[in-house]
This record gives sequence, C-alpha cells and structure tokens, in this order.
Amino acid sequence: MKSKSIFLSLLLVGFAVINTRAQGVHLGVKGGANIFKVDGQGYDQGFHFGYNVGAFAELNFTSSWGIQPELLWNQTNYRTGTQFSSIYPGGLNDVKGKLNYLSVPLLLSYRPVKLLSLQAGPQFGILLSQDKNLADNTKDAFKKGDFSLVGGVQLNLANLVVGGRYVVGLTDINDVTDNQKWKNQGFQVYAGFRFF
Repeated sequence: MKSKSIFLSLLLVGFAVINTRAQGVHLGVKGGANIFKVDGQGYDQGFHFGYNVGAFAELNFTSSWGIQPELLWNQTNYRTGTQFSSIYPGGLNDVKGKLNYLSVPLLLSYRPVKLLSLQAGPQFGILLSQDKNLADNTKDAFKKGDFSLVGGVQLNLANLVVGGRYVVGLTDINDVTDNQKWKNQGFQVYAGFRFF
C-alpha cells in the first residue's frame, strides 16, 4: 500500500513537471526599492526606503496560471519614536536602524492577459542582520524569522518585468517583550529581467 502511494505521488509530481515545462519555465533577476516600516507602539509610523534584490522563477502550469518562487535580499529601515524609552526601559529614542532579511516569497500568479500578472502568496523571511543600537544592553531586539502575506501586480514587457506589491507581516518580530507586537509592512517596487 505504501509503495502504491509513493508511486502515485511520484507520478503526480512528474506530470506537474512535464506540464510546467510544456507551458514555460522562466528564470530572472530583479531589484528595487522597499518602502517599509516596523509597525508597533514606540516606532515612528512613517515609511522608510530600503532595497530588495534577488532572483525569481516563473513556473507556468497554463497560459493563465502559475507560481513564482523567489529568493530575495530585503532591507527594512525603521526609526524609533520619541517615546520609545518610556515604553521599553533601556530603549533608545529617535534611533534609525535596519533589518536585512533573506526572503522567500512563493506567489500564485494569474495572468488575465499576457501583459499583466496578479500575484499573491506567503513570504518567509530569515533575519540575517540587525543594528545593535536599539537598546542600551545591545540585546537582539528582533526575532530571527518573519512570515508575511504578499499581494501585487506585475507588468510583463517581453523579457522585462516591472511590478509593485504590498507586504503585510503576520508574525510578531518583537524579541524584547511579549507586551507589544511589532510587524513589518510596506510596499515594494521592482524591475527585473527574464533570461529565458
């Protein structure tokens, strides 16, 4: 019984790969700007510019449907507010900082017309580095993982892609206290190039 299940699973995966190859597989690189903030009590609620750069694949199942996995370096810049130290003892007021993530979006892509893709899906992030100047004790203030939802639009101009997305964090990235929740959120704009 177990071998039949394994065989059936391999058969389905093989069919999906063959179908994907028939519809098209594209690889490319992209880069752009992040307009993000850390949403939470004690933070400046203005958006701040950062960067994103990485690679993507388009795996098209049909002429309209596919998935777009990506591997991105994402930067979130933030600023603490003027009351940060009264909310978090030992915290520093009016401090600029940045979070660098390795992000893996896995987006469902729908193309109502060849020129336009509507995309949505989850994004998993691993914190690679953070500034150590948020609190006097130099303790890491942010958790190492982040889970977000992504939704956006992409224009497909031959081998050039241009797009915009909104990213909303679902997990609390606050590693200082359990009392307040901090979440990444913001906009991404990007341009990219498909190799084939």
